[in-house]
Amino acid sequence: MGKLIAVILFIMSFSNMAATNKIQLFMAGDSTMSIKEIKDYPETGWGMPFSIFFNDNVEIKNRAKNGRSTRTFISEGLWVGIIRELNKGDYVIIQFGHNDQSKHKIDRYTSPEQYKHNLSNFIADVRAKQAFPLLMTPVTRRYFNDEGKIKDTHPIYADIVRDVARETGVDFIDMERVTQQHFQAMGELNSRLRFMHLDAGLHPNYPIGVKDDTHFNELGAREVAQLVLREMRNLQHPLVMQLRTPDPKHLK
Repeated sequence: MGKLIAVILFIMSFSNMAATNKIQLFMAGDSTMSIKEIKDYPETGWGMPFSIFFNDNVEIKNRAKNGRSTRTFISEGLWVGIIRELNKGDYVIIQFGHNDQSKHKIDRYTSPEQYKHNLSNFIADVRAKQAFPLLMTPVTRRYFNDEGKIKDTHPIYADIVRDVARETGVDFIDMERVTQQHFQAMGELNSRLRFMHLDAGLHPNYPIGVKDDTHFNELGAREVAQLVLREMRNLQHPLVMQLRTPDPKHLK
């Protein structure tokens, strides 16, 4: 009996060792990135389709949450939870801004000074664990001006992210600019098909319809995830070496 227990403990130990040998990719952000509940579909965070891009060597841990700013991500213990689990050689994508800038929502608002401080601390915390941060500006909102151009929808805050990236030398993707260009090229009508716009009576989750130019539907989320991957390739980011192998029939 003792030998059997010893064998079981050995197998469990080996399994735990194998699990910890995986590369962990944590995602820290807000509703534009987060995993959605069924009641919210077809709303989709871009982190959901992004998570299937990688092979079994990578474990995706999407900790993004609806309505969170850098301040509430810290105060609710979400950030320290990531740092506790973070191992040497892991990665953390950091993308906030939508809720930090919401001055009319005092439960989540973060001043520009505190926002910069929080982002800088996030990067320092990840590096202290000998892991690798990837900083991003927030994705654009779909706000067109009278000339048919998408407005800058994160004034001050997106520039703070750019400043932090420059000052810290962190890996950085300017997703505000990338998504602006992407949806701008589509125009006002076609870009609408990527966001949460539904007429009344079309979906049981939204019986009276919805008009939301911040959150993506499945199509919009998938396109944004693909844009993130494209930019990671441009950076020659190490995680690109961990993409899943395509089915041979898709290469024909």
